[in-house]
Amino acid sequence: MMTLCHENDIEEGSSKGFEVANKYLFAVKKDAQIFVYYNYCPHLGTPLEWQEDQFLDSDGALIQCSTHGALFLIESGQCIQGPCKGKHLKAIPFQQGNGFIMINEEDVARLGRI
Repeated sequence: MMTLCHENDIEEGSSKGFEVANKYLFAVKKDAQIFVYYNYCPHLGTPLEWQEDQFLDSDGALIQCSTHGALFLIESGQCIQGPCKGKHLKAIPFQQGNGFIMINEEDVARLGRI
């Protein structure tokens, strides 16, 4: 297992990007829960963020793709608006312990391109 960060490194209602095994991931904290996804839009395979660590819409309510504005539910990764409507972001399995967010590098290495 590899530590991504401490859960307090991500403020409530915000997101943070990471590079692991040459792949890009991001985590979102909403309602004190953490969600981790592959930073890869299911429409064109582009990275999602507008700028570093900025994966959410202006209200912080949805994940938003910077390329075509697709909107995804934070809790499930499902696209609810945009060219990939109905598709999902790839959730990354993780564990939490002693306040740290940890992932298995092998799970990340198996991801597709980006």
